[in-house]
Amino acid sequence: MASFMIKPAYFRCVVRTGRLMNEHRTTDTLYPGRSYATEGDNRVPKIYTKTGDKGFSSTFTGERRPKEDHIFEALGNTDELSSAIGLAREFCLDKGHTFTYQLDKIQCILQDVGSNIATPRSTARESHIKKTTFTAQPIADLENWIDKFTEELPPLTNFILPSGGKGSAALHLARTVCRRAERSVAPIVRTGEADPDVAKFLNRLSDYLFTAARYAATKEGKEEKIYNRAE
Repeated sequence: MASFMIKPAYFRCVVRTGRLMNEHRTTDTLYPGRSYATEGDNRVPKIYTKTGDKGFSSTFTGERRPKEDHIFEALGNTDELSSAIGLAREFCLDKGHTFTYQLDKIQCILQDVGSNIATPRSTARESHIKKTTFTAQPIADLENWIDKFTEELPPLTNFILPSGGKGSAALHLARTVCRRAERSVAPIVRTGEADPDVAKFLNRLSDYLFTAARYAATKEGKEEKIYNRAE
């Protein structure tokens, strides 16, 4: 889980964009992570800690669980989703798309999603919950972006296949990873271990990625492949 834990999400947002983009968060909300060095310790931290060598890992609450636990499966899927979006972002940057700041913000919010998932409510103290609460604001942002894209898109009259250029195809791939992440988060939310808005966000994010893929194809003048029944 090191890929999620090295840097706080807030710090990552500021470094990448030059300004605070996830307004729904406070500056002390961090993704739960390992402490790599103590104050005054100038040693270079090692990326490996060996604490998971026996097949167990820790939640933010300090609980040790098997790595195949549903919490870590959901975290892994969310991490993969962020990576897929990062790849799509690079393709979109190459084409000069103006919506890449949205992908920046989404990746930062996925850090918050991970924080919430990694804090099972059954073992969380109030201090844990305060740091990792997930709000509904990111869902409203996604809906607003989807509506703005849709205003510029031709009506969807056929099933389309992942296509429309590298950026568009990569966004479609991210959408399918998002659906998997949503499926793995659903039982965690259903049992009350994570905030319901986490599942809602992932549900809406897949819609956003689909719409953004179509928007990218349209702006690049690329043709989307239409589904035709095989004869």
